Amino acid sequence: MNILKFVGTADFKPKLFTSIKHYSKEKFMTDLMAGVIVGIVALPLAIAFGIASGVSPEKGLITAIIGGFIVSVLGGCSVQIGGPTGAFIIIVYGIIQQFGFEGLAVATILAGLILIGMGLLRLGTVIKFIPYPIIVGFTSGIALTIFTTQIKDLLGLTMSSVPADFISKWIAYAKAISSINLWSLIVSILSILIIIYSPRFIKKIPGSLIAIIVMTIVVYLLKEFAGLTGIETIGDRFQINASLPKPNTIPITLESINLLLPAAFTIAMLGAIESLLSATVADGIIGDKQNSNTELIAQGAANLVTPLFGGIPVTGAIARTMTNINNGGRSPVAGIVHAVVLLLILLFLGPLTKHIPMACLAGVLVIVSYNMSEWRTFRSLLKNPKSDVIVLLVTFFLTVIFDLTIAIELGILLAMVLLVKRVSETSNISVIKDELNMATDAEKTADNDKLILPKGVEVYEIDGPFFFGIANKFEESMRTIDAKRPKIRIIRMRKVPFMDSTGLHNLESLYRISREENIQLVLSGVNNKVRGVLDKSGFSDKIGKNNILSNINEALERVNELI
Repeated sequence: MNILKFVGTADFKPKLFTSIKHYSKEKFMTDLMAGVIVGIVALPLAIAFGIASGVSPEKGLITAIIGGFIVSVLGGCSVQIGGPTGAFIIIVYGIIQQFGFEGLAVATILAGLILIGMGLLRLGTVIKFIPYPIIVGFTSGIALTIFTTQIKDLLGLTMSSVPADFISKWIAYAKAISSINLWSLIVSILSILIIIYSPRFIKKIPGSLIAIIVMTIVVYLLKEFAGLTGIETIGDRFQINASLPKPNTIPITLESINLLLPAAFTIAMLGAIESLLSATVADGIIGDKQNSNTELIAQGAANLVTPLFGGIPVTGAIARTMTNINNGGRSPVAGIVHAVVLLLILLFLGPLTKHIPMACLAGVLVIVSYNMSEWRTFRSLLKNPKSDVIVLLVTFFLTVIFDLTIAIELGILLAMVLLVKRVSETSNISVIKDELNMATDAEKTADNDKLILPKGVEVYEIDGPFFFGIANKFEESMRTIDAKRPKIRIIRMRKVPFMDSTGLHNLESLYRISREENIQLVLSGVNNKVRGVLDKSGFSDKIGKNNILSNINEALERVNELI
């Protein structure tokens, strides 16, 4: 019953249902056109992301079809386009190498459950506060890693296997550099040039699709009529299954959960960050407001269902979402159309994908990695405060040299530690005797700029949150006070917005020591939030509720009574 009540109050309001209330034929035609164009844009990317992730090309398409459909139907953003993205390539490839495709399916389903849980717990707004240096650090790291994975196909190198880690890859490439295939290199370079320069002449069709069509035709003709060999195509490496697969059961055991939970957490965090970042950018352009919790639930549902059909992780795709907006898409209908277009391409044109050169797809992914790299932003962040630079570089190098799971977890941990350090450095503890300067004090009630403290009374003012970062500083301040003990200690807390358990523990320790030394404790300027912590813990009853006052003037009146 409690669970039903909790789910019933969940923040789940799909944009599709609000969009169709005032829908019209004109809006549908605009969404239809946008959806068709986005579907065409998504085609080469879905294929490239699927292959780069270590799965067959149709699995990338299946992910875009099923995941994109669910994200559009259930999502909290009107224009979000879901599907496979470059950000997932490295984590997906690593999971498949270590645990196989079945392990990836389990990790993706667990990630889906985590995302749904985050949405139900209304954590959508919290995810937005992931420090920007972490996002740039792992995004740039992913971009460099994607580029590194494409060197073999980019140059047409002959290699029996490619090592998994970054440094070993480059060592292996250096050893195999003599096996460069000149024709593959030419195809890669021409593909990159077409992607860069074709938008100047053809606006509506994406450069990646033009490159794939042109280079596929050229390579096919060279093979058929000129007898050219050595350029590897998708068909040389994969068996294409041009149909929508039936759902499979995924065996999930306690052992597999324990083994794959860290990877699932990384998928969930990466998916949440990327999808909400994409939705936030979209909101700024179309003037709408996303429901971040609904978006997380939709992303979770997509990652829960897609693996059953052989798909890989799903998230919001910024490039495809921007394409949707730029072509007039304004409701989730455009995203649904995009999924239908991809389904039709898979069913009727799927077998033709076997002729696409791997070198051409490598060129597509080189451009994707360049766009992801955000090197200008990375360079500008290096001029920021030292703590931000440390977080940026640590996240970047951990992503490149180790893996994304370690990078995200340690990056967030490091950012939290540096934040606590920064807050602690800006928080102060001051000991005041004899008189209080009230010239600029908000609690000043008379013309007198000074409050004279009675003999034997000391004021300890805490400026900042009373949490674990500053609580120890408070304890150190207490140890360095004069040997001459006061009769009454006033703890002035007017600038304490909140207090955690460590702060409460230190306050209780101070109360216990003060009582042993026959010193009375009085609290001043306690706000409602801090008062609630004191009441709930029972500290208010220990110290006496009449010794917890709302301002310094009331506290001094209480002191005079006690004296």
